[in-house]
Amino acid sequence: MARANVYITRMIPQETIDELKKLHDVEVNELDRALTREELLKAVKGRDAIISLLTDTIDGDVLDSAGPQCKIVANYAVGFNNFDLKAATERGVVMTNTPGVLDDATATHAWALLLTTARRISESERYVRDGKWEGWAPMAFIGQDVDGKTLGVAGLGRIGKKFAKKGIAFDMDIIYTNEHRDLAFEKEFNARFVDKETLLKESDYLSLHLPLLADTKHYIGEKELGKMKPTAILINAARGPLIDEKALVQALKNKVIFAAGLDVFEDEPKLAPGLVELENAVIVPHIASATIQTRLAMGKIAINNVISVLNCEAPQTCINPEVLK
Repeated sequence: MARANVYITRMIPQETIDELKKLHDVEVNELDRALTREELLKAVKGRDAIISLLTDTIDGDVLDSAGPQCKIVANYAVGFNNFDLKAATERGVVMTNTPGVLDDATATHAWALLLTTARRISESERYVRDGKWEGWAPMAFIGQDVDGKTLGVAGLGRIGKKFAKKGIAFDMDIIYTNEHRDLAFEKEFNARFVDKETLLKESDYLSLHLPLLADTKHYIGEKELGKMKPTAILINAARGPLIDEKALVQALKNKVIFAAGLDVFEDEPKLAPGLVELENAVIVPHIASATIQTRLAMGKIAINNVISVLNCEAPQTCINPEVLK
């Protein structure tokens, strides 16, 4: 197999890169940031394959800049809302992602957000670090119980299901919305399938595990927040635009809901004005899949997809399979 020219838009685990270098010439963006649009267009010129991140918008202009010899763009992510699949398919470019391997890490991270938010861990830790703590106080940093509460899950896909199952350890009542009912899941975990309005009204903790589609953008907005309990906590480790962030800021300021735990944001890395000042918001920088094992597994899928396509074979996780016909 002739050596091809592969470009990686951001540093990924070195051992993954080294594995790919055994077969192909590889260049990696050495800047510790996402490329600008102009930098990306320049960097992909003449490449046979590209490994991209969610921060890279891969559209017709980028693919045209890469050239007609470009055979594949492999996203180092499970999501692919940064891809223009129509443009890629029209140009015969295979597009892939890395599903499955980050399900456990993401579900566990959503739980970390839930527990941190419920028990006001971030807020109280800052208090200690700032030297404000003068000893135990009975009414300091009163949070929310988790055991026996109602856990709402919006989207019962792979990650949503893994997240929901963990609620059993806390004797939680599980309710969920999904495109289709999962009767086997309901039977095994005594879960209830409900409509969106019921999910909003009954959830003590509501975690979002939906894909970002035209009809799921701003799935949670001012109207939805107003239907939630004032003691409710909202968790999002899925896609930032699922929540109207400006509406959330106002809801948190006005105590419409108790708190929110967020790993993703509507316009990353920018945050809605006022969000960082809110003590009842736990905000972390899109790290749901940030474990060594998960990132290595993501890299393995990405490079295997590249190797397969460059070897004229079908990739493991093609998201525009019509291009393979």
